[in-house]
Amino acid sequence: MRATLRWAHSDLRTHRGEALFLVLATAGIVVSLLLATALFGYATNPWQRVFTQARGAHVWLHTAPSADTGKLTGLDGVESVTGPYPTASATLASRGARAAVELRGTPEEPSVGRPLLTSGHWLDPANPDGVVLESRLARALLAAPGDTLTLPGTDRTVTVLGVADSAEKRYRPGEQPGLVWAQPSAVGEPRGRVVALRLTDPEDTDYAVQRAVTVLGSGAVSEVSTWKQARAEAQGDNRLLGQVLGLFGLGALVAAGLAVHGAIGTRIRGHLRDISVLKAIGFTPGQVVRVFLIQHLAYALLGALAAAAVVQGLGSRIPGRLGDAVGVWHGLPGHTVALLVVPVAVVLFIGATTGLAAWRAGRVPPVPVPRRAASPGGRLSGAARSALGLRLPPALVLGWHRAFSRRLRSPATVARLALPLLLIVVAMSAWTTIDRFDGRPEQVGLPTSLTVHADSGLTDRAARTVLEDDPQVAAAYPGVEVAALVPGQTATIALRGLGTRQDPYPYSLAEGRAATGRDEAVAGQGLLALLDARVGDWVRITVGDQPQVLHIVGRSIEPENAGRVISTSLDTLRENDPGLGPTLYELRLRPGADPDAVADRLTAAGEGHLDVHAVPNPADGLSPLRGVIVGLIVVLALIGLIELLTAIGGTVREGERDLLALKAIGLSPRQITAITVVSTGCTALVAAILATGLGVPLAHWLIDAQGASSGIGSGIAAGPSAWLLLLLGAAAVAGATALAALPASRAARRRLADTLSAVA
Repeated sequence: MRATLRWAHSDLRTHRGEALFLVLATAGIVVSLLLATALFGYATNPWQRVFTQARGAHVWLHTAPSADTGKLTGLDGVESVTGPYPTASATLASRGARAAVELRGTPEEPSVGRPLLTSGHWLDPANPDGVVLESRLARALLAAPGDTLTLPGTDRTVTVLGVADSAEKRYRPGEQPGLVWAQPSAVGEPRGRVVALRLTDPEDTDYAVQRAVTVLGSGAVSEVSTWKQARAEAQGDNRLLGQVLGLFGLGALVAAGLAVHGAIGTRIRGHLRDISVLKAIGFTPGQVVRVFLIQHLAYALLGALAAAAVVQGLGSRIPGRLGDAVGVWHGLPGHTVALLVVPVAVVLFIGATTGLAAWRAGRVPPVPVPRRAASPGGRLSGAARSALGLRLPPALVLGWHRAFSRRLRSPATVARLALPLLLIVVAMSAWTTIDRFDGRPEQVGLPTSLTVHADSGLTDRAARTVLEDDPQVAAAYPGVEVAALVPGQTATIALRGLGTRQDPYPYSLAEGRAATGRDEAVAGQGLLALLDARVGDWVRITVGDQPQVLHIVGRSIEPENAGRVISTSLDTLRENDPGLGPTLYELRLRPGADPDAVADRLTAAGEGHLDVHAVPNPADGLSPLRGVIVGLIVVLALIGLIELLTAIGGTVREGERDLLALKAIGLSPRQITAITVVSTGCTALVAAILATGLGVPLAHWLIDAQGASSGIGSGIAAGPSAWLLLLLGAAAVAGATALAALPASRAARRRLADTLSAVA
């Protein structure tokens, strides 16, 4: 045991930098995986908690006032029915903020889908103007119990009695109205009703919806929402962040395992004589393997423990969403198990790769075998000899030859170094894609900056006059958006009519062409996936009891409504309903315009008849991803440094046997040093080229696959600029040559006696 510890201590002193990088890289990998676990728990648990405590409904049906919802009670698979409740659309205003809402007449707390009060109290029959707000809506209106809200365009006011969490779809400005529970008398003349279904088997949701719509009649159902849609929306960007962290964490773990494997393999080749001596004095093969295994397991364990301690003690103090996620995760039931399992799994993986490499040390014979004077493949190739004949610098030719004359070891070294560089290219592509959403939103389905809803007190002509008179409004596209049922009546989608044939809406198309003719439309990826349709197909959707048949001629990038959107021109919708008028306007602003300032001016000019919202940008919820990407690049750079140190050590040791020959032919120590530096630089150069060539298409595929799965659609990926990729490659080559200079210089100036003993 004393000899084992001495060997480990000696090896640690020789490779301090490598050991430090391994500890830091392991810590970074464990932190990444733990944060990913926290984000997954944070994304799912809050909504799941509310859904469970509220006995959440699996299906919500918005119906016409005349629909006979009593028929739903006897449907197979329906456990209970709550409602119907009368509903009406309205707008609430408070402290300068406005929000579109759904007033829902709820005299008693529902038995299914019960709101969970977070402050205040439930509705009081003695206060007919009292309301309870959904929590996200309350935050948007800056409202709390006791506040008075106004309904613009009317003389009515309501008083906030309470704020509650709900498992239904949450308020999103310009997309999803906020939920307001009120007394039926406060709803006024209802325009519809809503009924909630709780199912015996939640996985049969689609079938239950289809049967419910069939029983009520397709013309009686205007909108359907399910628990799966609400859950996916609640998870939102948190789940995406968790996926990114998990993907890069696993990739970094594989890269670290390969780096450790290569480091041990190189070290064994450099210490064959020492290992033979250890066996000659009585070390068994198992003891030799344990020397390497215990040493690297200690490094990994140290890094894993440090990472677990940091996440447990300081994780909740990370600013923003990551800190909130860790804080919530600390209170979840599986927190302790995950905090133990993730570090242990990382240590075991590194231990497995270490053991595989260390097993070769146990096979070293106890009698040293003299090494050949030249490594396999060491004879100069015809190209190298021709290059020397052209009087190219010997250091350049011999360095290139040394880098790629070691048969299997050279490609393995290049591959291990290329993997962290490839992951860095993928991370840079993710950053560039977020920048594309921020800087060039018109290319990713966001050609407009503001959405304006006009109430009935303002005509179309008057509304357009107010909008187009603003000097910073470049174009105002009239439109309408209605809920529609898909074929089979199992889900609700958004049907939009935007722009006219004379002034078409500038959709961002990823496939096909723009909708310019009659009955032509473009659809989002989410809708195509839902209907199992493709560009060129005809689809039949239902708005109330009115069918609409449209020809899909293009696929648009749709960041809203999970891509479940089909869009055509307002003229096409008017052909079925001549009396249809625009209810919203999409505004494209001039370059450099401030959306907030324009929104304030339009709100004032509309005199209470215009509701102006900024178009939501998915990149707004991905701002924490920038910090994550920076941290991941640092971890991957540490892994790359480990592999570079390994490659440099192997190159220096391989060069020791050639040192006498190089000096004999007249090369100076500086030229001999340059051979090692050039060899390392060439390895890094090829790895950088390989990482760039594979990383850019891989990043596009991963980002587009994520876009397609989220409904936005493929075609959103943006790769780093050529200059940025060139800078990454130059940094890798410059770093490799700089790290190789000092050990190569020391090796080139070794005494001849030392060299003879090394190659003996």
